[in-house]
Amino acid sequence: MFKSILIANRGEISCRIIRSAQKMGIKAYALYSDADEESLAVRLADDAVRLPGMTAAETYLDIGKVVAAAKSVGAEAVAPGYGFLSERTEFAEALKAAGIVFIGPNPLAIAAMGDKIESKKRARAAQVSTVPGFLGAMDNEAEAIKVAKEIGYPVILKASAGGGGKGMRVIRSDGEMKEALRATKAEARSSFGDDRVFLEKYIDHPRHIEIQVLGDKHGHIIHLGERECSLQRRHQKVIEEAPSPFLDAKTREAMGSQAVALAREVGYDSAGTVEFIVDQDKNFYFLEMNTRLQVEHPVTEMVTGVDLVEQMIRIAAGEKLKLKQSDIKMTGWSMEARVYAEDPARNFLPAIGRLTRYRQPQGEGIRIDTGVFEGSEISVYYDPMIAKLISYGESREVARNRLSQALDEFDIKGLNHNLDFLSSLTNHKKFISGDISTHLIAEDYPEGFVAAPPMGEGLDSLLAIAAARHHAAALRDSKGRRYSPPSDWVVYNPVSTVTAHVVAIDLAQQPHRATVMVDSRKIEVVGSLDPALNSFSGQVNGLVVTVLLRKQGRGFRLSRASHAVTVSVLSPLAAELSARMPAKIPPDHSKEVRSPMPGLLVAVMVKPGDEVKEGDSLAIIEAMKMENILKAEKVAKVKKVNAQKGDSLAVDQVIIEFA
Repeated sequence: MFKSILIANRGEISCRIIRSAQKMGIKAYALYSDADEESLAVRLADDAVRLPGMTAAETYLDIGKVVAAAKSVGAEAVAPGYGFLSERTEFAEALKAAGIVFIGPNPLAIAAMGDKIESKKRARAAQVSTVPGFLGAMDNEAEAIKVAKEIGYPVILKASAGGGGKGMRVIRSDGEMKEALRATKAEARSSFGDDRVFLEKYIDHPRHIEIQVLGDKHGHIIHLGERECSLQRRHQKVIEEAPSPFLDAKTREAMGSQAVALAREVGYDSAGTVEFIVDQDKNFYFLEMNTRLQVEHPVTEMVTGVDLVEQMIRIAAGEKLKLKQSDIKMTGWSMEARVYAEDPARNFLPAIGRLTRYRQPQGEGIRIDTGVFEGSEISVYYDPMIAKLISYGESREVARNRLSQALDEFDIKGLNHNLDFLSSLTNHKKFISGDISTHLIAEDYPEGFVAAPPMGEGLDSLLAIAAARHHAAALRDSKGRRYSPPSDWVVYNPVSTVTAHVVAIDLAQQPHRATVMVDSRKIEVVGSLDPALNSFSGQVNGLVVTVLLRKQGRGFRLSRASHAVTVSVLSPLAAELSARMPAKIPPDHSKEVRSPMPGLLVAVMVKPGDEVKEGDSLAIIEAMKMENILKAEKVAKVKKVNAQKGDSLAVDQVIIEFA
């Protein structure tokens, strides 16, 4: 077994690998760029090596620097995690030439499966069901349109060297091809250093289900069941689960057998994933094989009890796989939600900033994989993931309920995040029933997501909690002396003038108890009302609830199960005066094109004096390796261009002004 390994990655996956390595008694070295000098991975590792530079291209993607770092500390092996260099044959070969073991599959398997065109050919050779398509690189618009017509619209363009949802565009007509081809090739070049793209048939409303495989260097290959990854946004997975609520035993066995057959075809010898798309009739088609660990691997670990990182390390060291197919049993249910720094209200544009508050949920069946801590910064240079929240339960509903409650307990401040959106998804009627597809988010959240205000009993419960918490804080501040009521009043204003008034409260013992009158309705609140806490966990009229509760101005912001409300703590007179105040009129930005996110201005397609019409492309911004095209919303004349190609943009920075 290795005495030391270097992790050629960053963030949560670097921390994840460090923990397994240290558990095995292996010394773990972390890498860090200048942007990651204070990272959690650096803190957890036994030692760390600096890679000078800020961007991925300057650091984690520089093969020479990474190999030199491994040699400098005498690492016997390198674990690549996922992304970055994890599927680059040149990296595996460079390590081999340096006498260092690559913790992953052999270069031939990476080459065969890492190239999406070649992988389709090898899948057909292994008699694996594949999607209809053209297995050749698309070089120009005319050729692409010709092939698309032969296959039949809709089609999807994919980067041949792609993965992780990057370098993909769905095309439904000839007119969309030119821009889609340009953007896909550019994104593929930026993300993978290879701009080859290919076309295949796009299957509407499919499910995305993948099989985890594990193979050693002695020809023994097994699978560890499936993961359902259908909840996706822009081809990026959002919530995953194991097992799938859709598969029956027969389909599961067929998919597992084909996944193992493909792994055997390419001599696979590590942990890997064979991805399929599955239609509503349970017909499944090979999508791609990821020759690395997957982001969503924890759900498989939770239901099988197998540490996939440990197995990858043991296989790389030449050990025989001790597990047999008959040993693999999927017990219980697990779900994973990806917590991102992004703005759901702006159609999920990535966000950056410092985590001024970061409090993870805890409890039975809850696991957190993260690379951050309170005070960490989410920068523009890398993926905006904050954490992966994983739940486990003996049934799907138990796992779902635990995930939902944990999302309510997760406390993040300092930047925009997607916790409320994840809570909405977790409580979506289609997700609860398991009736999902890869289109659910695009269809049900087409413009993004804004937490809706609660209504009826849900609003009453939140008002009662806010009133009880306010009353408890006031008692504490007055050191038990009487204080002036009307500060007992919580007024939900200006949408409603519903009031909540505490009529009895007992803070002498735990759990605290309060009786609150919400208008004329009596509500019993039982749970900790400690003003120092940013959440409430307890019962409201006998119903168990968890509510995130933050002090905000003269009141509180409360959120639960994707609903959020801001309440003011005012006297009735103050509330009446507040309601009479004229509404603030927001500034008019209709004649401006503003950057919706921080990023790099890749191109500006217009100049002063140009006439544009609705749908015309105006500018391209690259953020976190994804291209975002800004388009005109109406007919207008360009008055001024305030930024130029190569500029680093701040969110809401004005790029273009119209006359």
